[in-house]
Amino acid sequence: MSHASPRRLALAGLVALAVGNGIGRFVFTPILPMMMEQLGLTPAQAGLIASANYAGYLLGALIGATSWLRGSPKAWLIGGLIASALTTAAVGLVPPPDFISFTPLELSAVRFLGGVASAFVLVFGSAVVLERLAAAGRGGLSAVHFAGVGVGVALSAVMVSGLTAAGADWSQLWFAAGAVSLVGAIATALLLRAPDPAGQAAPKAGAGREPLSLLIAYGLLGFGYVITATFIVAIVRNAPEARGAEPVVWLIVGLAAIPSIALWTWAGRKIGELRAYALSCAIQAAGVALSVLWPTTAGAIVAAVLLGGTYMGSTALGLTAARHFAAQPRQALGRMTAAFGLGQMVGPLFAGLLANRSGSFLIPSLVAAGGLVLAAGLTWRPSPPCAPRPRG
Repeated sequence: MSHASPRRLALAGLVALAVGNGIGRFVFTPILPMMMEQLGLTPAQAGLIASANYAGYLLGALIGATSWLRGSPKAWLIGGLIASALTTAAVGLVPPPDFISFTPLELSAVRFLGGVASAFVLVFGSAVVLERLAAAGRGGLSAVHFAGVGVGVALSAVMVSGLTAAGADWSQLWFAAGAVSLVGAIATALLLRAPDPAGQAAPKAGAGREPLSLLIAYGLLGFGYVITATFIVAIVRNAPEARGAEPVVWLIVGLAAIPSIALWTWAGRKIGELRAYALSCAIQAAGVALSVLWPTTAGAIVAAVLLGGTYMGSTALGLTAARHFAAQPRQALGRMTAAFGLGQMVGPLFAGLLANRSGSFLIPSLVAAGGLVLAAGLTWRPSPPCAPRPRG
């Protein structure tokens, strides 16, 4: 029986992250303004729904960091993908047609389950793909795997824009996202049909675990990026001089994210993963701040490029750095994802409540930018952080 090639593995990882994270987590962003209009959601309610998804993500990551789950990581990955597709489609079924008995808690419950599924996809997908690529000596293809999030974001932006122009309502957009996700889950299963290559050595990892400073910085990354990633379309819609960017701003985020993994992976090799992580957080902080300090079409586009061009690079750098430190890579991925998920969970709720009081996302966005600057300070080091490279 043939074995999966490294390129096929990387492509499987790309499709998995496009479905479970690019769509499963982030399709909420372009659909949110329509939901706020058609369901009458306030910013605080929208923040609650987003935070519920990230609370589920946190729980899923914590479970993934333990040894409780038995069986094949590949099976848990495929199960997470199917669950992500079903919970995505289920969002469109939640409110009754007249909305009389509807409360945001119902949507929050469905998005919570979707968050658990998304975390499983990231933790088990990264464990399966990264470990196999490392064992095959093709760790550089991890950039293809992580680029899946940007592909999913771009795909969701095009899908939502096209279906909205065709007259679809918010619930139909969720059904379409679920259908696309199910196709992606099937494609991933087919790409991973081949067994693990026989006789390959397990990937080498560190002897301990990731530093506490990296865990804290990763949590700050989750908090710092997610406010803009959740509300950027709503921010643009509420700024009269920036509305020209509304149809494309989320697409720009996704397109900028696709090549960013390769760029930041290269930067990590040149200056060290932690220093590259710190630099990406600092640039990302500028994008988050510009989204509210420069409320024009040009400002929105620049902010989208800076956000998209860094947030997945930061995510990938943090995870790969943790794998190098840790003796148990899957547990390290789970701990890092849990820290990230905690920041994500707090961010939208904090931003929504503050936006309700202040009438804008200015203050929460600036707080988020400050968190990213702090993350950069915690991880900037004078020399490359990972295992020493062989001499000669």
